[in-house]
Amino acid sequence: MHDFPPVIPGPSSTARPRDSRVPARDFGAPDVRGPMRFLFWLSWQQAPALAVSSLFAVISFIPGSVGPFIVGTIIDRGILAGDPAVVLRWSALLLVLALVGAAAGIGRHTFVVRTWLVAMYGTGKLVNRTTVRLGHVLTRRTPAGEVLSVASGDSNEFGALTEVTSRAAGAFAAYLIIAGIVLSTSPKLGLVVLVAAPLLVISAMPLLRPMQRRQEVERNRTADLTSLATDIVAGLRILRGIGGERTFSRNYDRQSQATRQAGVAAGLWQSALDGVAVLFAGLFLVVLTWLGADEVLAGNLEVGQLVSFFGYAVFMVWPIQTFFELVQKWVRAAVSARKAIALLGEPIPWREPATALTLPRDADIADRRSGFVGRTGQLTVVVSAVPDDSAALADRLGRYLPAAVGKPADLDIEAGAKGRAARAARARRRQERSSQAARDAELAGGQWGVSIGSVDLADARLADVRRQVLVSDASAVTFAGTLQELIDPHRRLSREQAERALHTAAAEDVFEALPGGWQGRIDERGRGLSGGQRQRLVLARALGLDPEILVLVEPTSAVDAHTEALIAARLAEHRRGRTTIAMSVSPLLLHHADRVALLVDGQVAEEGTHEELLGRSAAYRRVVVRSLDDDGPAAAAPTEPHREEVDR
Repeated sequence: MHDFPPVIPGPSSTARPRDSRVPARDFGAPDVRGPMRFLFWLSWQQAPALAVSSLFAVISFIPGSVGPFIVGTIIDRGILAGDPAVVLRWSALLLVLALVGAAAGIGRHTFVVRTWLVAMYGTGKLVNRTTVRLGHVLTRRTPAGEVLSVASGDSNEFGALTEVTSRAAGAFAAYLIIAGIVLSTSPKLGLVVLVAAPLLVISAMPLLRPMQRRQEVERNRTADLTSLATDIVAGLRILRGIGGERTFSRNYDRQSQATRQAGVAAGLWQSALDGVAVLFAGLFLVVLTWLGADEVLAGNLEVGQLVSFFGYAVFMVWPIQTFFELVQKWVRAAVSARKAIALLGEPIPWREPATALTLPRDADIADRRSGFVGRTGQLTVVVSAVPDDSAALADRLGRYLPAAVGKPADLDIEAGAKGRAARAARARRRQERSSQAARDAELAGGQWGVSIGSVDLADARLADVRRQVLVSDASAVTFAGTLQELIDPHRRLSREQAERALHTAAAEDVFEALPGGWQGRIDERGRGLSGGQRQRLVLARALGLDPEILVLVEPTSAVDAHTEALIAARLAEHRRGRTTIAMSVSPLLLHHADRVALLVDGQVAEEGTHEELLGRSAAYRRVVVRSLDDDGPAAAAPTEPHREEVDR
């Protein structure tokens, strides 16, 4: 157990290409060339543990497969022959086998739990690594519910497959042992045992394809339902604010009913397969017992051998049902594997330069598309009547792909799609995903168009860009943990530095309200905090990281005018001498800016100080005055001294 959980290489590592037919044992490089290949790869990672658990399974099945033979021997050679010594010796052997089988069962269970957990949590860690590596690109490719479903439900299916695989190995060994014993006793009955089990399993194959199709529909609808639930939870405060709870509740009810119907349809086929397994196993029991009794009447078998044959028939019900269960779990795992490889195989659009250049320090950052230049050491505020234009500029400055339009493509197929229609639907969805990936690669390839000094961001390593340029936008979230972990996730700050970041963001009230201070717990996504408190904590986190270039997108949109004035004055002082770019129309921030750039149709139309632009630009006045009208008169004046007054 020392290797649990499996070690997954970090997000910066790249997967090794798969050239060999048999993958190496490396949990960091999944084989995503197909569902079967992925399942084989996942099993191969645990080949030693699966071999040991299968060996234990074989041993645990031996008492049940050999036991009837021992009972028949005791009857024929001991009881009927009147030899107590024979009864004692064979009974002792039966006891030893039972004890060995019990010990092997304990060992098998131990290793099965191990393989199950490794498959489940190993897949979860692979999903986590893929999520981190793709970052903001992930939401362009895959719905959130799909990611959660792969990490939770699908990973559990892979664990279940490892369990039934080892058990099926034991069942197969028991089947061979019983067939050998029966063949040595009665060739006719031995042939029945050898042929019956494969025929029974093969006869159920026609049920597999419709069952797989309906399980796939169920799996897709479950993912859609999960996505809808995550959206509702994330937007619950907004929903309550606009009175949308009932609308989204109805949508959730409708989707949950569709999911339930898909689950019922899949369950009907699965129950049909279970029923066939019980029926065929029962028929096998009846046929083998009837043939054995006929052999006794013909004088070819003794009474004890008939009892043994009945025991074989009863015991063979278990291996046969195990074979059916293996088929079921394999079908479910194949459905899950198709979803998993669609996620884990998503290509990363970024390509590191062959010869990476070093980003210069203390240099301007310039965007060729808009003509914007962020001067080193200055606080620049970008004003735009269209917030999407300034947000797009922030994305480019941080080397992020623009926000995706529309719903990410998934591999969902309709319940009625069959055969060619289903294959065509899957091919169409795969093409959509491939096209999206190609568009992302095209956007990310070549020169980026944003440079620091003379170095284009595409000519530097992405990790270096992320360290030097930090973009903190309205979508930034808070994670569950302590206040200290939120403000200082890398544990690099002293207490004084953390307190300074908290003070600049005017978030001292959060510290004071939390029981435990810095060790006070914050719930996932900051549940229990107001929107303004969350926004100020996100700002404090960005300030604590102290990047050379800090890009803030609407950093004060959720706070009141008094708090906004405090933040505006403190931010200018906190970032003095560091390049700071804010996307905002707040007059309070504009009042403290060294420079202001006005965007019109995504292009820098005018530049200057806030006062200069108010005096000469009608377009600028329209944007700022509209902001003043929206905020009310309380936003007209700051409550702390202007930075020039502080300097004096």
